[in-house]
Amino acid sequence: MSIAPAPLASELSVWLEANAGSLDADAALAAEVLPRLGAGGALGAGIATELGGSRGDVTDGVEVIAAVSARSLAAGFVLWGHRSYIEYLLQSPNAALREKLLPDLLAGRVAGATGLSNAMKFLSGIEELQVSARVGPNSLILDGKLPWVTNLRPQGFHAAAAVARENGRGAFIASLAHDDPGLTRSADLDLIALRATNTAAVAISSVRIDTGRIIHPDANTWLSVIRPAFLGLQCGMSIGLARRALKEARGSLGAGRHALSESVASLAAALAEHEHNLREGLRSGIFQSKPDALFKIRIALADIVAEAVRLELQGAGGRAYLTVPGAGFARRWREAAFIPVVTPSVIQLKTALAALRSSAA
Repeated sequence: MSIAPAPLASELSVWLEANAGSLDADAALAAEVLPRLGAGGALGAGIATELGGSRGDVTDGVEVIAAVSARSLAAGFVLWGHRSYIEYLLQSPNAALREKLLPDLLAGRVAGATGLSNAMKFLSGIEELQVSARVGPNSLILDGKLPWVTNLRPQGFHAAAAVARENGRGAFIASLAHDDPGLTRSADLDLIALRATNTAAVAISSVRIDTGRIIHPDANTWLSVIRPAFLGLQCGMSIGLARRALKEARGSLGAGRHALSESVASLAAALAEHEHNLREGLRSGIFQSKPDALFKIRIALADIVAEAVRLELQGAGGRAYLTVPGAGFARRWREAAFIPVVTPSVIQLKTALAALRSSAA
């Protein structure tokens, strides 16, 4: 059984539908995305009411990301980055940091950015950490870079980063802020799509933080704990985009295109099965001990997205190649091209799966 599609606040839904093309093609509305998501109640899904959320668990976060992504993957991408950072605070032992930052994050007044793409690749043995720390007087001094981070709102952001301790003494997870002296945000990356996502690089030069900014003192242990939520929430983008492409494909099944109906139904059933497995795995906690099961779901969803937009194209025919009637399809085609490369990419996950199989053997 699939996760029931989440209703979005009507004003948010209408705004996303009306502006999806702009959010993909340019950054004119980038400053509006997060406040709109906040006003529409999308930021508190799966968060306890006593913390300012709207109840539920992480699967409710997955579903709201899917609902937003069905209308605009750019907005879904922003929501994933923001909601992932919030999840880090929820699963942090640093209650003081959580209490300090959470109200503004849930209201959309300040952005949260995951910043842990490098860390997840580090966890899978793919690359080394790119931020390091040395001990200074009453502080930790950080240097390094985060080459690709989303939701770095110029109006204000917090970003998580995995930091290697000096002399190879492990690593920790820190929270950095837009106004930290020594932290520099680049201009937006020149993306071919998803341009209103405030995606940029961060340079870190002698940034000083105290222990109150540490999300978790042991990165190796904690990354394994947080990875299911990080990847599970990310899967919401694929689910939403696949749902929308399949909906569009179904709408084109008349006028001699009935031959596609079996393929559409079969792909929809496969999507529903992976949604169910994702939800059950997140709720049971099995993905912590069996990350390969989650990797396989993420890979399968990327394949489903690619096939869904292909079916949408076949259903629309030449109409999809015309500028005005094909605008939504053209955007979804570009959006679908992002799904396999968002970190951890499909090839990185396949590499990690191969390593796990080799280790087991």
